[in-house]
Amino acid sequence: MKRRELFGFGAALLGAEVLARCGGTAAASSTATGDSSTDAGDSTDGGSATDAGISSTAWATGGTAAMTAKASYPDPFASSAATACALTCAMTQGPCYDAQAETLQDISYGYAGLPVRMWFQVLDESCKPIPNAVIDIWHVSPAGKYSGDDMANENVAFCTGNDSAFISHLYFRGKQATDASGKAFFDTCFPGWYTSRTIHVHLTVRVGGQAYVTTQLFFDDALDDEVISTQTLYATRGKRDTTNSTDTVISASAVSKYLFQTAKMSDGAMLAWKTLVLRSSLTEASCSP
Repeated sequence: MKRRELFGFGAALLGAEVLARCGGTAAASSTATGDSSTDAGDSTDGGSATDAGISSTAWATGGTAAMTAKASYPDPFASSAATACALTCAMTQGPCYDAQAETLQDISYGYAGLPVRMWFQVLDESCKPIPNAVIDIWHVSPAGKYSGDDMANENVAFCTGNDSAFISHLYFRGKQATDASGKAFFDTCFPGWYTSRTIHVHLTVRVGGQAYVTTQLFFDDALDDEVISTQTLYATRGKRDTTNSTDTVISASAVSKYLFQTAKMSDGAMLAWKTLVLRSSLTEASCSP
C-alpha cells in the first residue's frame, strides 16, 4: 500500500489520539504500517490514524538538527479531552537508570539518528491533566548503548559497554515538567536495540517528588524493522534478535497498550506520542501489564 505521511494532522489523526487516551492504549500510525489503524485493545470505535496527503519523503537522519520544520509540528493532544482513562501499569526500571539526568527538552546532546519529537500527556484516573508532573525518560542510542556514570543507580559497564564516550555523556536522558494541560515533549532520536530486548523507552513520572509510575513504552515492530533496515546508523548492528512478541519484559498480549502512536513530519522527522494515566495516590497499588 502507499505510504501515508501526515503534514498538518487532519481531524482523523487527532480522533485516533482520543481513542489512544481512552484506556491508555496506542497503535502505530499508518506511517509505520502503510495502513490506517485504530487502537488495539481499546473498546472505543471510530478513529483512524490516516493522513491528509501521500508522500515518498524518507525518514530524516542527522539527529535533531534535521528537524527543519519543527515550528509546524502539531500537538497530537490538541483535539478533545479523553473521557475514560485506564492506569498506565508499572514495568521494571532496569539497571540503566541515571539520577544525574538533566532538565532539558532536547536530550540528544547532538548525537545523530532519526529525529523524534516525543510527546506525553499525564492524566489522572478521571482524565484530568496533572500539571508539574516530572517525566524522566531514558533510552539507548542508535548504537544500542546507554549513557552515564551514576554508579549508585546504574550498572555502568553493562549499560555503556565501557565506552568512554557514553560514560562521559548523558545521551538520551532527560526530564521535563508537564504544563497546565499535563503535556510535555522531548526532542530525541529513535532508539537502537540491544540483545534480549525489543526497542523501548524507559520513563518514570513523579508528582511532588514521588514516583507514581515507572514503566516502558514501545514502537510497532514494522516501524522498528523499517528504521533499522533503511538507516545506516541503525543497520550497522544487523537485524535485531528480539521483537515485541519475544521481549523479556512485555508480553505479546499486552504490548499493544504500550505502543507509541507515530507519524512522519514533512521534514522526515518522527512524531511519537502517548498518554500516561497515574493512580490517584501512592496507597493505590500499581497495576501490572
